[in-house]
Amino acid sequence: MRQEPSPSLSKGSAARALCIAFIGAVSGAFIGAATPAQAEGPGVVQNRSIGYVTTAAHWAVGQSPDGKTECPEGFNDFGPREIFKELYPDPTKHTIVETELAREAMYWFPDGGGHDAKFPFHDAKGTVAPGMNLDGKIGPNDFTGPLGEKGIDNQLTRVVGCSRFYRAPDGTYYIFADKYAREFRYNRAMIEITNLDSLTNDDDVDVSIYRGLDRLMQDATGNNIVAGGTEHVDARFAKNFEAHLKGKIKDGVLTTQPADVFWMWSCFGGVPGGEKFHDMRFNMKLTPEGAKGMIGGYADIENWYFHLIGCQSTHHLSYGQLSSTGLYNSLRRNADAYPAKDGHNTAISGAVNLEMAQVFIIHPDKQVAETDSKSRPRMATSSGQ
Repeated sequence: MRQEPSPSLSKGSAARALCIAFIGAVSGAFIGAATPAQAEGPGVVQNRSIGYVTTAAHWAVGQSPDGKTECPEGFNDFGPREIFKELYPDPTKHTIVETELAREAMYWFPDGGGHDAKFPFHDAKGTVAPGMNLDGKIGPNDFTGPLGEKGIDNQLTRVVGCSRFYRAPDGTYYIFADKYAREFRYNRAMIEITNLDSLTNDDDVDVSIYRGLDRLMQDATGNNIVAGGTEHVDARFAKNFEAHLKGKIKDGVLTTQPADVFWMWSCFGGVPGGEKFHDMRFNMKLTPEGAKGMIGGYADIENWYFHLIGCQSTHHLSYGQLSSTGLYNSLRRNADAYPAKDGHNTAISGAVNLEMAQVFIIHPDKQVAETDSKSRPRMATSSGQ
């Protein structure tokens, strides 16, 4: 006759049950003690901080579907090849010094005379453009944002808005700028938000900018960047990129106070460099998995121009029919901040569309600790292990 098992627990079962109950109680206590930020982003908010790394970055340009609103006179069609052909219909009548080298010299000395004034360079018009109200005013030259925001300062869109080079979705620089952000480790721009109590609403947070050293973590296809990667801070060669800003979070959107920032931006061929921003600030929608929004500020026009032609050869500027001398003159015309002694403005308002993925940021002190622990000889135990 089959005997039913006894309802009483064995000693081993009782011990296991007691252990499980203890673990559950401890886990419950920790969960109950979680901070609001930890509750909103479990596992990614550690020590009241969260990190994000740039996965896409390109200049914010106002554009209508057909381009006629901002470019009623058409796009800029006189690029390097078109200008060269107009100036030298028969290059065999001139030396290389008089033609090719003369043109290249003009790109590097655009204010030295001969500004190609006979070739048109159309500034973008229109009244709607993405960006931020940088000066807190509503001026006659300001734009209205796509969602109706008044006083948007983005004069850079007037400079590049009618150049195919910068326009979405197939502009050369529009496409490659995002690739540069992902593929060049020089561009591993990160932010770390500390003193964080909530990813939804927090009146006082600190935002630090660092450069990372590691590749971005991709999904199985290799086409998408995913959250949860690890980035070590470059504390040796990236000090000029580091910056610290005060900020706040409202309804999940991070905004920061303005600060001068040198934003890392290597471009074609991995040429090092960056953009010098006056009064730069963030406006980013935060989630535990990533952040999306923009940075805005006043870009130094000399740095902006020479950074461009230092990265993009005349050949590559021809892809979007971009006249570098015409662009330089437009930068001078539309610059709207930081006047020099001679009265001309040295900086231009603009914005960069930014996408970021959540990462775990490891600082140098942690890196040293890890290195020491790995390199330190292990002491032998009594068993000889």
